[in-house]
Amino acid sequence: MAKVDSKGRVVLPQDVRERLGITVGTEVEIREEDGKAVVEPEDDPAEILDRMERLVDEAASEGKETKPLDDIEPVARKHRDAVRRGAQRDSDE
Repeated sequence: MAKVDSKGRVVLPQDVRERLGITVGTEVEIREEDGKAVVEPEDDPAEILDRMERLVDEAASEGKETKPLDDIEPVARKHRDAVRRGAQRDSDE
């Protein structure tokens, strides 16, 4: 059984990580569902970029204002850059 340490960290058992395809550096989403913590690996970086591009296209087609890529919040920029690095790494393999 996994334990929570003083910083709130939990080590997922190896067999669970393998079944879910969670490797070193995999980003995971952690949320509560019905009183339980659910850990789910993020989508493939290329899929995330595709989804982001579709959302931007949809917003543009609905006449909504979109921000240029250079004018985004620092947290969003950091996430975008991480996704791009992951997609580039996947395409290099």
